[in-house]
Amino acid sequence: MSRKVAVIGMGHVGSTVAHYLVACGFVDDLVLIDSNEGKVNADAIDFEDAMANLPFHTNIYVNDWSQLKDTEVIISALGKIKLLDNPKADRFGELNFNRNAVREVAQKIKESGFNGKIVAITNPVDVITSMYQELTGLPKKQVMGTGTVLDTARMQKAIGQLVNVDPRSVSGYNLGEHGNSQFTAWSTVKVLGQPFEKLAKDKGIDLNKINDDIKMGAWKVMKGKKYTSYGVATAAVRITNAILSNSMLELPVSNYREEYGVYLSYPAIIGRDGIEKQCKLDLTAEELEKLQNSANFIKEKTEESLNEAK
Repeated sequence: MSRKVAVIGMGHVGSTVAHYLVACGFVDDLVLIDSNEGKVNADAIDFEDAMANLPFHTNIYVNDWSQLKDTEVIISALGKIKLLDNPKADRFGELNFNRNAVREVAQKIKESGFNGKIVAITNPVDVITSMYQELTGLPKKQVMGTGTVLDTARMQKAIGQLVNVDPRSVSGYNLGEHGNSQFTAWSTVKVLGQPFEKLAKDKGIDLNKINDDIKMGAWKVMKGKKYTSYGVATAAVRITNAILSNSMLELPVSNYREEYGVYLSYPAIIGRDGIEKQCKLDLTAEELEKLQNSANFIKEKTEESLNEAK
């Protein structure tokens, strides 16, 4: 299998994804696509200028849709981040712009003969992931979004800082929409060998405050630099590497769940074919209700967007 990846949308997030892939030698071939010809060509030259000082070589292709035919993973990072600079702190600010862009991009992906996996970062990610699947006609297991992989990392960071451990030593998940209806499934969270809920109760830690801080994490970054990039780009590359290496890694990506009839974030096993298996969590009644509410919200917005796209 060739390690060939395409990044569509070379803004702050897409260029960060591309840099991570090139600097770490994760791919042999990298296709860069963006409507801004000057920007994407400049990025390609910049990466080529870096090659002599890197221990890896990457072949770079620019705005060549025909290269998608044998590409293994497409990462969708297109968007218009200025639309998220709003007082509502709502990722749906980008929806109108992005669904039109995705409609055009999905058609070109389809025409290229692409039959690999799509990893969507584009906001609002659950709706956009569903649109990519519907408009390309690819099997649902081959289309996924970064979902709450980033929200889960924020939860791991927050708890790690509270108990002074590396965030990778915290297990558990944030579920549902990558947006305002996502939540931490506290019944799944463990640290220091015990359920975090027990530890929080013993230490008087406010779980609701942590949950709110996680939910607003992106907006804190946005306030300071007007965009987010490193956290979500790392999440996308982690998912991509799980596909390329067939690692069978469990991650809370946005994937299609039959029982909810919609794309939402829930742990799945990621490997060469995309979503290899879907996990089943033993959630509490309250968590199941929150997940259903999140699913209902995503479904409403998805149906609205797909109807607009037709």
